[in-house]
Amino acid sequence: MTSAVPEDRPGAGPLSGVLVADFSRILAGPYATMLLADLGADVVKVEGPKGDDTRSWTPPVRGEVSTYYLGVNRGKRSIALDLRDEADAGTARELARRADVVVENFRPGGLAKYGLDYASVRAGNPGVVYASISGFGSGPGSRVPGYDLMVQAISGLMSLTGDPGGPPYRAGISVFDVMAGNHAVIGVLAALRHREATGQGQHVEVNLLSSALTGLVNHSSAYVAGDVVPYRMGNAHPSVFPYEPLPTADNDLIIAAANDGQFRRLCEVLGIPEVADDPRFAGNAGRTAHREELRPILVERLAGRGAVEWFELLVDAGVPSGPINTIDGGFAMAERMGLDPVVEVGEGDRAVPTTRHPIRFSATPAGYALPPPELDEHGAELRAWLAGPGEGQAP
Repeated sequence: MTSAVPEDRPGAGPLSGVLVADFSRILAGPYATMLLADLGADVVKVEGPKGDDTRSWTPPVRGEVSTYYLGVNRGKRSIALDLRDEADAGTARELARRADVVVENFRPGGLAKYGLDYASVRAGNPGVVYASISGFGSGPGSRVPGYDLMVQAISGLMSLTGDPGGPPYRAGISVFDVMAGNHAVIGVLAALRHREATGQGQHVEVNLLSSALTGLVNHSSAYVAGDVVPYRMGNAHPSVFPYEPLPTADNDLIIAAANDGQFRRLCEVLGIPEVADDPRFAGNAGRTAHREELRPILVERLAGRGAVEWFELLVDAGVPSGPINTIDGGFAMAERMGLDPVVEVGEGDRAVPTTRHPIRFSATPAGYALPPPELDEHGAELRAWLAGPGEGQAP
């Protein structure tokens, strides 16, 4: 990776030396480029004159800045460019020419009029890894704007979410934006490895609907391999029981006894070891088929203690379980488990608490060199650098 980068770049990491031109906005693309920045890539965030849409997606805020924006944009430099202005478009093209990686999530074909589509960028930068994230691909679906909520509906996820007989629900997060962002990172890393081996760049395409369909995993397989259309089951699992929240003396507790050994240990902790020997419940298929007979037996025993007490007893016995927390409880439990889920990025007034990168490396840990940038915060230095001769090309 030999592209020249501005001075005072992010710290070393497994992607140190990789320059990423980030033409994405909102969630899937910015999440992907933030992960790349955490791993040492130098990410230049190109924004329109009004900035990324999520800057104004409030509440909540930290100071006057959207926490949505803060959550997916650390580690980047910001330059504001109006692509409708030829001078600014020329600056954007020069950035793309020098970049190892370009990431964009415009509607397919939307960057061609600025000379920033894959074919145009590749002409001046043949080794570029160019990642496009869309809602529905570059074929007939390219005319449809891609938002996570739409994909949750179209993919079938909402048909799986909610109580039986009730209305479909969206997931509580933009699950397919995040999934597509992760897939984009995988694609970029694989393409960089290919470039290292061959010297050739390539176009990496990710779309939310394909990410959704692969992300539905067992439900997708039920349909394509078993010709079964899954349906809403509330919090129940179609193939495993118990694998859902069950009531205790105070609050519900998740119990996920997904194999015979875990179920036997569950019965021992509950004081009903004989239930594990009942022919109806001896195997997972039987427990699933007879869940309506097994559930009241478990619920009766669980009523004797509260959720936290059962959680401690079950975990000590090797039975997967957990309380149903709010977000603050989730962070608190991660702290208790030694996961250090929060990292502070920046210093002084610019310090921002953010969620730790999810991957741990023994030799090349993730870094957090830059706080989420203000709009055009690095514009002057980047324009000066891009107006210079440029010291390297992608191989």
